[in-house]
Amino acid sequence: MGDGKRARNDEFQSFMVGRWPRLMRTAFLLTGEQHAAEDLVQSTLERVYVSWRRVGAADDPEAYVRRVMINLHARRHRRRLKEFLAPKDDSGLVHEIADTGDRIAQADDRSALLKALAQLPVRQREAVVLRYWEDLTETQAAEAMGCSVGTVKSNAAKGIAKLRAIPGLAETVTHGGRK
Repeated sequence: MGDGKRARNDEFQSFMVGRWPRLMRTAFLLTGEQHAAEDLVQSTLERVYVSWRRVGAADDPEAYVRRVMINLHARRHRRRLKEFLAPKDDSGLVHEIADTGDRIAQADDRSALLKALAQLPVRQREAVVLRYWEDLTETQAAEAMGCSVGTVKSNAAKGIAKLRAIPGLAETVTHGGRK
């Protein structure tokens, strides 16, 4: 293997290892199921690896990878694959370890929040996950979702409104405006 290819492989591996936990968290929030999340991240990284020369040279490789993940998830949803954000039996589920600054992780009942999130339409769920879990700006979320900033604002607002309307969940959902 040539030195250039080896360097690209090392760069990709470093990227993948460093981003794996965050990519898994995002994928889990999008799919709601550990195995589906792993499949989504692996499929995403397979596609990214093939184009790593272009991806690695991008201004923000993480944003590029996030966009690939959102697109793959949207394609799977369009095929009408069923998603379950809160399996009936979560005994086999590997629970994520929240970031120290993750306000949602401090909620008393994450299970209720995940069940409520599962009820949102896919685009609203994507907007809420990217804006409030991943703490992306509206512009970054729009780039990841392949839509306008206005669409992100609208979907996030509708999603948060639906979450707030669920009895007992209002205290769990972030209050006030975002970036």
